[in-house]
Order: sequence, then C-alpha cells, then structure tokens
Amino acid sequence: MKLLRTLFVSSRPLSWVNTAFPFAAAYFMTTHTVDAVLVVGTVFFLIPFNLAMYGINDVFDYESDLRNPRKGGVEGAVLARELHKPVLWAVAITTIPFIVYLVIVGNPPSWIVLAVSLFSVVAYSAKGFRFKEVPFLDSVTSSLHFVSPAIYGLVLAGATFTPSLCLILGAFFLWGTASHAFGAVQDIRADREGGLASIATALGARATTRLAIAEYLAAGLLLALAAAFAGSESWLLLYAALFCLPYVAMCWPFRSLPDSECERANGGWRFFLAINFVVGFGLCMLILQRTA
Repeated sequence: MKLLRTLFVSSRPLSWVNTAFPFAAAYFMTTHTVDAVLVVGTVFFLIPFNLAMYGINDVFDYESDLRNPRKGGVEGAVLARELHKPVLWAVAITTIPFIVYLVIVGNPPSWIVLAVSLFSVVAYSAKGFRFKEVPFLDSVTSSLHFVSPAIYGLVLAGATFTPSLCLILGAFFLWGTASHAFGAVQDIRADREGGLASIATALGARATTRLAIAEYLAAGLLLALAAAFAGSESWLLLYAALFCLPYVAMCWPFRSLPDSECERANGGWRFFLAINFVVGFGLCMLILQRTA
C-alpha cells in the first residue's frame, strides 16, 4: 500500500490531463473515431507516461527534494531511498506493454515522435542527461512532454500539417515553455542552495516571470494568427486565443518578485493547477463544437 500510494503521488495526478488530453484531442479531431488506439493511447498518456516522467524525476531529484518544502504532496513525492528501485521497476512495467502496442499499430513517423517524446521524459531528469539543469533547454524539454503527445496523436492518425495546425502547435509549445519557466520561479532559492541550475536561477524571479508572461501572450497571438488560415473555424481559434489571459493574470502579481521571496510564486503555481482544468473544459467545449 505504501508503494501504491507513493506511485500515485509521484505520478502527479493533478497533471495527468495535461498529457492525456493533447493526445486524445489530436487523435480524435483527426479521425473522428473512438477506437482501441484512442483508448489505449489515452490511458498510456494519462497514467504510465506521467509516472515515468515524474517518477524518474523524483528518483534523481531526491537530494534537492529533501530541501524543497513544497514536495511531499500533490506537487511531488519525496521518495525514500528504498523506494527508488521499485519506482523505476514500476515505470518499466507500466510503460513497456503500452509502447509495444503503440509501435505495432503505428507507423515509422509515429515511432520517431514517440521515441523523441520518451527520450525527453528520461533526459529531463536521469543522470547522464539532466536537461532540467541546463537553463532554457529545461523549458524546451519540459514543453515537449506536453506537446509531443499531441504531435504523436496527429502523426498516428495521419493528420495533414497545415499552416493553421503548425501555428496551433507552436502556441501550445510556448504555453509549455512559459508554464515551466514560471513553475521554476518558486524553487530558485532551493535550487541554488542545492547547486542546481534552471532557467529561473539563470534569469532570476522577475525576468523569468516576465518571460513567461510574454510567452503566454505570444501563444495567444499565434492562435489568433492561426485563425487567419482556418476558414469557417476561425472563430473557434479566436476564442481559444483568449485562454492565454488567465495564465497572464496568474503571473502578473509576481512580475517584480525578488529572488529572496521566490517562494511566494507557489501561490500562483497552485492557481495554475486550477486554471488548467477550467481551460481544459473550455477547450473540450470548442472541440465538441468543431466535431458536432
């Protein structure tokens, strides 16, 4: 029971939707079909993918997590050393069967996207790579964790990458880099004390938060630009572009935050977790409208 609880907490259940929804939405909007591939892929990106992403992170971030007061709850487990190997075994056991199935039903382009997605999950945290400790590359890799399931769903379903679709994916990528950057602000002091680097430790709290605001706004602008190529569906994208505003509002109070008070950004980050569900609901309504 202790291991199961640890696996549950380590997989960040509040964030499951952030990877499952992009895959499911991309695949369904392309095929307009609910089939076994959609179900299996959604389950994979809902739980095993997140367990791999965050479980590996919790194992290799153990020393720094001990110093981080926000760890030990919904924002991540502090794994006891004796649980490190069981968690890594659990990651392998829960992901490999899904990967085998997805390779069987997929095609060479989808294999490449899936391989890149899984590599980004491992390389972000695992010893020997540690992309999370390379400023700017950390945000790029983190964003791939959320954008790659969408790209994978599109490629697996045989989608045509139109200018509008590419702009939408670009907007999603900017959302991911902005979200990672702002999320790193709250850990600036803990990371520096632990000898860890991140985009936030490199730029500081104020500049990182302002960068996140700019990226959220740029994401909205890309969606608005995508509307110009979307024909009769342009109004859907214009509505979607407005979804950047809650994230801007989340960051705005911390735009002049000093590094010495970086922990205050955790209030905004908890708001981020709630915003995702509201925005996700709004996107679901737009998708249903498009497919009706």
